[in-house]
Amino acid sequence: MKKLGKIALVVLVLLVAAFVIFRTPDTDPAEMRAKYASAPSQFLALGTGQELHLRDEGPRDAPVIMLLHGSNADLSAWDDWAERLTDQYRVVRYDQIGHGLTGPAPDGDYSQAAFAAMLGQVADRLKIDKFILGGNSMGGGVAMAYALAHPERLNGLVLVDAAGAPIKREGGGNIGFTLARTPGINLLMTQITPRSLVERSLAQSVSNKAVVTPAAVDRYWEMLRYPGNRGATATRFGTERKPFSAGEVQAMQVPTLVMWGEEDALIPFAAAGWFAENLPSASSVSYAGIGHLPMNEAPDRSAADLRGWLDELPLSTQDR
Repeated sequence: MKKLGKIALVVLVLLVAAFVIFRTPDTDPAEMRAKYASAPSQFLALGTGQELHLRDEGPRDAPVIMLLHGSNADLSAWDDWAERLTDQYRVVRYDQIGHGLTGPAPDGDYSQAAFAAMLGQVADRLKIDKFILGGNSMGGGVAMAYALAHPERLNGLVLVDAAGAPIKREGGGNIGFTLARTPGINLLMTQITPRSLVERSLAQSVSNKAVVTPAAVDRYWEMLRYPGNRGATATRFGTERKPFSAGEVQAMQVPTLVMWGEEDALIPFAAAGWFAENLPSASSVSYAGIGHLPMNEAPDRSAADLRGWLDELPLSTQDR
């Protein structure tokens, strides 16, 4: 028994030493704001006591496009589109709860309903009555949920490799999301999150590896370690999300553009077909050789396709 006790003590000491050696501390909020919140960034105080990191660019009287980033990303996911759209559109994007410089939700609620409610709050605070709503991955699922609940506020919906279709992935994925779904390990990841893990996860999510730059990896890694975001990630991945039903989607009349990378390893290309088949007012476009982030992997093509679709929307004069 004494020998077993000594072995257990040695193992405990080794685990503590490993934790101390490999622990990756939170980033400093002031440093992160200085690095990533230069103009045109702003912080919007919400009634919940939370400050939301937001960018609102383009002509004030132009049609509004609100964009929602995906899991463990931030508003910079839409930089390429913003550069290509703000000459003609007012583009609003923000760090969702538990992400980026917005940080964790004060009430710890990371349900899809909570994300959709925040979208409504932001639109109300900016006095935006009607808008085009786009979302990628998790953000696409939030956008779809919002469209189902508030179709009267939308001129159009854009689903970019969106979550929510009842299509199961066979293999693939990325290591970061896999670990985030694993009980126990996800809690360990709130303290130990090596940069190499973030780099590998991003590389596994895209087919155009040119987007996996040192600056992009640094931003993903530093934003994930913004105080509270890693705990929010563990909670969010532990929160059940039910897929949309065909009946729900078939009842939604908002004009929708479904955009998808054909080599998406996270959300199968078959999900694009499911959305296109069940949405009554859907158009679709896909990208050969592109993965989960078409807006970054093929910015010129995807932005041009979006513009072409937007040109066909019946926007009224007050929306312009």
